[in-house]
Amino acid sequence: MSYQVLARKWRPRKFAELVGQEHVVRALTNALDTGRMHHAYLFTGTRGVGKTTIARIFAKSLNCERGQSADPCGECSVCTAVDEGRFVDLLEIDAASNTGVDDVREVIENAQYAPSRGRFKVYLVDEVHMLSKNAFNALLKTLEEPPPHVKFLLATTDPQKLPVTVLSRCLKFNLKRLLPEQIAGQMRHILAAENIAYEDSAIGELARAADGSLRDGLSLLDQAIAYGGGALHADDVRTMLGSVARGQVLGVLDALAAGDGERLLAECTQIASYSPDFGGVLDDLASVLHRLQLIQLIPGYRPEEDSDDDNALTQLAEAMTAEDVQLYYQIATSGRRDLALAPDARTGFEMTLLRMLAFRPGDAAPTAAIERPAASSQTSAPPPRSATAASSRPAAVAERQHASPLPPRAEPMPVAPVAAAPVTRDANGLPDWEALIERAGLRGPFGLLAQNAVLRERDGQTLVLALQPAHMSLAVEPMVSQMEERIGQALGERIRLRFVNSSQGAIAQTPAARAAQVRDAAQAAAEQAIDADPLVQSMKREFGARVVPQSIKPFGNESGAV
Repeated sequence: MSYQVLARKWRPRKFAELVGQEHVVRALTNALDTGRMHHAYLFTGTRGVGKTTIARIFAKSLNCERGQSADPCGECSVCTAVDEGRFVDLLEIDAASNTGVDDVREVIENAQYAPSRGRFKVYLVDEVHMLSKNAFNALLKTLEEPPPHVKFLLATTDPQKLPVTVLSRCLKFNLKRLLPEQIAGQMRHILAAENIAYEDSAIGELARAADGSLRDGLSLLDQAIAYGGGALHADDVRTMLGSVARGQVLGVLDALAAGDGERLLAECTQIASYSPDFGGVLDDLASVLHRLQLIQLIPGYRPEEDSDDDNALTQLAEAMTAEDVQLYYQIATSGRRDLALAPDARTGFEMTLLRMLAFRPGDAAPTAAIERPAASSQTSAPPPRSATAASSRPAAVAERQHASPLPPRAEPMPVAPVAAAPVTRDANGLPDWEALIERAGLRGPFGLLAQNAVLRERDGQTLVLALQPAHMSLAVEPMVSQMEERIGQALGERIRLRFVNSSQGAIAQTPAARAAQVRDAAQAAAEQAIDADPLVQSMKREFGARVVPQSIKPFGNESGAV
């Protein structure tokens, strides 16, 4: 007997065997059991989610020799004939190859005749959106006044192309893309029944690659079994799919979090040695960043599936700020989209990661972008200096720069690293809250909670914090208990935290509010310095240049100092 591919061998033959689509199964089951059936059904959804399979099971349910029900026997001659594709009263039409009005007219003429063996004549029209306009018009009359013994089952991957007149005469069921967990569960069931050894991580790789289509997933499973010589190994599956292990993606993010360009390039080289699908690697990177953001911003979040990488993810979530993760995610998705424009896939992949490194918050050199009309080939204007650099240098130095050619870019003065501030206490014994935040290393979601709070008082071992109402949702377990542990370590004593709603006046005293005031002041100073810079004024007069709004950014640390 010839080999039968898994997608066909394990095609569901009863509603109970379907994976997912419970909303469709429930509606059809109730209709069959109560006899309240429509004459035309439209099944929509992407490839491989069960449109044609549901239509065939529905045809069996209508015509089973043991009676019409939602649970056909699967053993009578009608059920067997439907499963084998030879039931004469089930007419399957591929609209992609039978698009003309003549093909539909033949269907309409035959629909008037009674069924040969079953109770109903069932027309299954696959990819119905491919029919021509004239063919739809010919079909419409039968849909308006169908014979009582005819049922139309229409399937399409593109319902937007169907005429409204056809849509309005059908009961529409939208089949959902299957979740990776659903596909993985069916794969495990099949492999156990087929007595094939497998690694669980290999199943996860295949389920994600299936992209919501069980049929595609089973086709990949067939290919992976053949590739692995009858077994399923994670390394073989990754090689076959051109994917990389989750740990390698975490290595990339770890290098980014450390700002280590050399290690980042080494990670890129290691990934490239597997000849992967670089677009798929960027997809994996975006997926991991999504999980990091959930860990950072959703208190108590736990991934749905257990993973050996959970500890590494938690450490990364603490090492990165929420803003970093958002920026990296945006760059990863845009880099994925632009990959086809790169000279080659590896170059596009590396440039995407280098863009993440270059645009790390706080690392970019400050510049002011200036727009000016195109000058003649004989005249070129030197680029402007940064606002803070221009205002901080002695006047004599500035004059020398005006008299000599400027370098392509003004280099900012080095910024000395700031050590964690010591925790001082006021006359009432209250610690300096901002210094305590720094000493305790409260970053990410912990930092967001702390920076928007004000230390109001101390009640024994309890620190009472006034918090903005908008941030009270963050003050929940386990966030608070973890903050208590970190702050207690910084103070050298065991403490408890109690959060209360702050008044409007207290909001202005939070570290976040004071930092915003400092940033606004630094921004205003930078804009004034740029506007007063003689070189900028000269370019405005001579070349009609203008400073691009929102392009002036002070550089240095958060206080705006250089």
